[in-house]
Amino acid sequence: QVQLVESGGGLVQPGGSLRLSCAASGSFFSISGMGWYRQAPGKQREFIATATSGSNTNYRDSVKGRFTISRDNAKNTVYLQMNNLKPEDTAVYYCYALTGTRNYWGQGTQVTVSS
Repeated sequence: QVQLVESGGGLVQPGGSLRLSCAASGSFFSISGMGWYRQAPGKQREFIATATSGSNTNYRDSVKGRFTISRDNAKNTVYLQMNNLKPEDTAVYYCYALTGTRNYWGQGTQVTVSS
């Protein structure tokens, strides 16, 4: 069983930056992949970025060049560095983890980009 706790969300002005963290805890052998989704008001949850334990990464086109995903495998933690934030980035951000047996989701952290 895996529990995921996100942190780092908040209110930021357009052009600003935030760093999200998601720490995994519980009983598991290994996590094969971790990443982030987000859900904005009135929209479906959408993929943002993913990172494998082998440091392969993938990004949604709209965040390429602005967001950077990274993992600290020793700490079972995934990060999302978000730069040059736009109002369109406003959403609840959810991290996920893949263990090889099932998927796990965090509770989400609110990111609001507004002047």
